[in-house]
Amino acid sequence: MVADGGLSGIEDFFQEASGHDVSLVTIDRTEPRPVQDLLAKAFSMQTVDLIERSLPRDDDDVVALRKNGRVTAVSSLRELMQSFLLVNAERFKTGTKGFDDGVPAVLRGMDETLFDLRGYPASNREKLLLVLVSRHIERLAYEAGTGTLRSTFQQLSRLEDELGTKKLYERLAGRTVDVHVYGVPDEVPRGLDAAVHTSTSDEYRNSWCVVFSPSDGPGAALIASQQEPNRWRGFWTYDPETVGRVDRYLERSF
Repeated sequence: MVADGGLSGIEDFFQEASGHDVSLVTIDRTEPRPVQDLLAKAFSMQTVDLIERSLPRDDDDVVALRKNGRVTAVSSLRELMQSFLLVNAERFKTGTKGFDDGVPAVLRGMDETLFDLRGYPASNREKLLLVLVSRHIERLAYEAGTGTLRSTFQQLSRLEDELGTKKLYERLAGRTVDVHVYGVPDEVPRGLDAAVHTSTSDEYRNSWCVVFSPSDGPGAALIASQQEPNRWRGFWTYDPETVGRVDRYLERSF
């Protein structure tokens, strides 16, 4: 673990990813083969194994998350399809999908796993994983109603141009959450009850962080960095110590 004072940038936190042996197991699939192919394609570039099994159980079309040989989360394949495999990421920008929709447990539970994710057109699905986890953390902040939420946007114009994102942060600002947004000041958001932090540094341009530090209860942090245009490396965590360190880094260094 790198001490707070020894951090040189967001990517130093990647050392916190623990390197679990992670796999997704599709159990008793009755959905057509293309659904399994979509799931395999979404994780084809990752250190996540895809396995199919037939087991004597009551429910068909179940997906289990297995970490280091132990099942840690279970979701229905239908839930995974509706929230991830068959979703157009543009819905998050236009406002037709927000944090009122839950994120399947098997996706939330992939914390501490370091991902290398591509956006469109290289992939229709990979980068969406970061969007879903961002929404999950924002939802934690909204439901808690207190605490501090820090989000980096690369370009602050996204808070004006993406209607869905703007609506979501207006809702968050309506709570008693201390909201901080960070980005290049290409267009400073208007009428948003949040602390706005601006810079044109490379780290502002290339960081994707959503960090909720609660007053009480569970928090979470997504830490990602753009390696090249539309290719992101990062992970998320629920570990209180790491969440606190990321929160402090953004507060002091951004």
